[in-house]
Amino acid sequence: MITIYHNPRCRKSREGLALVEGSGKPFEVVKYLDNKLSKSELKQILDTLGIGPMDIVRKQEAIWKSDFKGKELSDEMIFDALVEHPKLIERPIVIYNQKGVIGRPPENISDLLSD
Repeated sequence: MITIYHNPRCRKSREGLALVEGSGKPFEVVKYLDNKLSKSELKQILDTLGIGPMDIVRKQEAIWKSDFKGKELSDEMIFDALVEHPKLIERPIVIYNQKGVIGRPPENISDLLSD
C-alpha cells in the first residue's frame, strides 16, 4: 500500500496526491497537519527515505526563520522542531514498497510508483 503524507493546502502536495490516485494502487492519505507525527514515526519515515531531518525542513517557513535559522541544532532538536511545527516538513512524502521520496519534483513520485 502507498502512504502519502499530505497537506491539502499545498499545490505540490495536491499534485502528488493526484499522481498517487492515478496509479490505481491502494493508498492511504496521512494529513500530518491534522494529526501530528510522533518523533518515532518521523524517524521511521526518514529511515525509509534514507535522509536526515534537516533534509526535510522547509527553510523558507516563517517559523524556521524566526526560531531556528542560524542556530546550531542537533538532529534531536530538529526532530523536536518538526514534531512541534509540522508545517516545517517538506511535502508531500510518499512511501511505497519500503522506499520513499519527497514529491518535489512530482516526477519523484512517478518514478517511485513505477517500481
